[in-house]
Amino acid sequence: MYFILFCVAIATAVCIYWKLIRPHSHWKRLGVKQGKPAFLMGDNSQATKKHSFVEMVHHMYKLSPQDRYTGVYMMLNPMLLVRDPELIKQITVKDFDHFSDHVQMMPTDHDKMWSQNLFTMRGEKWRDMRATLSPAFTGSKMKLMFELMRECGEQFTSHFEETYGDETVELELKDAFQRFGTDVIASCAFGVKCDSQRERNNDFYLMGKEMTDMASFRKRMMFFVMFISPKLAQFFGFTFFPKKVEDFFLDLVRSTVEYREKNNIIRPDMIHLLMEARNGRLQHDALENTKDTGFATVEESAIGKDRRNKTEKQEITLEIMTAQALLFFFGGFDSAATLASLCSYELALNPDIQERLREEIHETLRECNGKITYEALINMKYMDMVVAEALRKWPPGSVADRLCVKDYTIEPRCPGEPRINLKEGDKIWIPYIGLHRDEKYFPDPERFDPERFNDENKANIKPYTYFPFGSGPRNCIASRFALLETKTAMFYLLNKYELTVIDRTPIPLVLERTGFALNAEGGLWIGFKPIKRAA
Repeated sequence: MYFILFCVAIATAVCIYWKLIRPHSHWKRLGVKQGKPAFLMGDNSQATKKHSFVEMVHHMYKLSPQDRYTGVYMMLNPMLLVRDPELIKQITVKDFDHFSDHVQMMPTDHDKMWSQNLFTMRGEKWRDMRATLSPAFTGSKMKLMFELMRECGEQFTSHFEETYGDETVELELKDAFQRFGTDVIASCAFGVKCDSQRERNNDFYLMGKEMTDMASFRKRMMFFVMFISPKLAQFFGFTFFPKKVEDFFLDLVRSTVEYREKNNIIRPDMIHLLMEARNGRLQHDALENTKDTGFATVEESAIGKDRRNKTEKQEITLEIMTAQALLFFFGGFDSAATLASLCSYELALNPDIQERLREEIHETLRECNGKITYEALINMKYMDMVVAEALRKWPPGSVADRLCVKDYTIEPRCPGEPRINLKEGDKIWIPYIGLHRDEKYFPDPERFDPERFNDENKANIKPYTYFPFGSGPRNCIASRFALLETKTAMFYLLNKYELTVIDRTPIPLVLERTGFALNAEGGLWIGFKPIKRAA
């Protein structure tokens, strides 16, 4: 009897060691420097609420500043944190075929709606879909959509004028810009007119809140289980988007497509472009010469341009169309709102920068006879400098991942470095926030300074140290849209309002320690003070 119990105890100890302890020595066994991962949690200090997700990634970046890479652990998952610009270029561009996929959080045959969007697709399926969709995000397509954005911008500020008159209104920025983003995405993606400032609980806004709530107990539990065991997440039936959100957008896309096909309706929005892609009619413009939306815009790779002849018969079902629309809405609702919020926050704290930008806005309006155009907005140099600096200090995506899909060797370049043989399935992390705030590349990184991006200085930025929308063929396909949306919001807001520090403005900014987004603890509050024009 004692022998049996002894054997059971030994077997249990071996199992615990093999499954829960040994994984945290993965990088040490390969000769890669690592920290001291905590039992079960690894280097995930966010799980213990010691850091926000952004601060956790930044902390990981600074663990071994003299090395090109460091071994870290998210729960039990080993990740190679790459901090060297040349190695980042090698992984994301030169040897992209070895790192062409993102890390999957759960088996793709379970969460079908999430697995069918461009971000999670893999291999040839991703390549074909990227080539199919990339013509929808060119500068010329953004120029067409700008008319819809402009209507949303006018609606955004008119609400405050009509509701508060000459009073200074105190607003939580994330909420305000999520409502603006809701209106923009509803119009530019789905052809639906919303006014989320006045209609506080419209369906689009509520779906956006439900979709992007990453701090709820359900979502935190879901991510914890996913990191520990994707198969267990599948067993519990976890899905990235709540089912009611999926059903809402699937019904919306289906009814919109059917109505437009029946009535031959054409509207310059995302649904129309997806319909064109489904019918094989969406191609890159032969003479694309529309000016890009800003310095931070990422270029489309050859994968997105040169495969168009192979993708003319790409099957795009209603489910696939809905999956892309959901991803588009997710990014526009949260990421773009985060950028606009933190840009506004920095302007409130730096009134001299804000005033210089406002002068450019007023001068641009005079040149346009009171009505902003796409070309005029894109040609605003200081606006672009301000937005580029906001993206440097506060990139909405603080880290990017890559999955090794073919065995790969990282050769040593520095004294003491080992030769690392990565295997298929190994995971890479690229910490944007760390590079953007590294004083080697951006002196005095905590200071908000748009002059980093003037014509002279931006030419001296070290390649692969600034990439708010990612690097290589897997970069963000919607960077032009995000920049255009943000600049539109800033233009209309600063034209009529001064952004001011109030008692509730958090100084210094303290980030929430739950979820993954850049959210301020207690909200990001500032004042909107109407500008009095001379008679």
